[in-house]
Amino acid sequence: MNLLQKVIISSLISIAGLSWILSTFQPDMMNIMYSNDLILIALFTASWTAGMAAMMFPAIVPMILLYNKIITNKQSDSSPEIIQLKFPYSFKVILFVGMYLVIWAITGLVLLLGWSVPMNIMVSSPANNNIGIIFGSILIISGIYQFTPLKNKCIGYCESPLSFFMRRWKSGISGAIKMGTYHGLYCLGCCWPYFLIMVALGWMNLLWMGLFAAIIFGEKMWSKGIWIARGVGIALIVLGISSSMGLITLHDSMMFMNMESNSAAEMEMSQNVMNHGVNESKSEMGKKPTMTDSMNM
Repeated sequence: MNLLQKVIISSLISIAGLSWILSTFQPDMMNIMYSNDLILIALFTASWTAGMAAMMFPAIVPMILLYNKIITNKQSDSSPEIIQLKFPYSFKVILFVGMYLVIWAITGLVLLLGWSVPMNIMVSSPANNNIGIIFGSILIISGIYQFTPLKNKCIGYCESPLSFFMRRWKSGISGAIKMGTYHGLYCLGCCWPYFLIMVALGWMNLLWMGLFAAIIFGEKMWSKGIWIARGVGIALIVLGISSSMGLITLHDSMMFMNMESNSAAEMEMSQNVMNHGVNESKSEMGKKPTMTDSMNM
């Protein structure tokens, strides 16, 4: 292992460790869903991206090392002289990893805004008896996906970096951007159920992040990681059925308490504004006869 490979590994692990620390300061996602405040959404996107770095970077180390090795060997073969400058290599690696993170940042934004619509409908509805069924359905769908050909294809490219580069290799800086995007999309195709569950059920805390990160790491690093995925799929289906039948409660109950309290507070504020307007109208109506009497006198 050369110096550059050591730098890459230490950088990925260090960024992942720092991202775990930053993830502890993430904003309240449920308040973001309810308010759609642009500043909070931006903070969530940054926090989500840091969380993705924390969860995914350890699992993509083999992919990044192989990419660095390929571009280094190609540059050495194309040049008769030994090039001491390593910056072009590291720049391509940075672009590859950067585009990978961009895919996950967009994914977090889509999940947040997309799920906020049904979430607001559920909270504003007078009867939330179907929440367990809705969340159970999400778990069942996520579990069934673990057995699909698309999952099998995506996890195959994630756990075999050589297969990925044989199929998707592109040279140059534009190649680094394209391959980083492709790798992000393959990882998304492999892992999206886990992150949908985290967003939908309010499991955005370090405990669940650590659990799903361990599952993802096992899927990508083990040559038969598909069996981990299928085991998780069975567990998700069982949990989903249990939630749909009302046997267990999986969603974060505090999530709905906070959102309902926010909704009640806004309704109370609106009512106060209406009452204030009515009182002002009454006071104005009371003044009119007085003014008329004074004029008659």
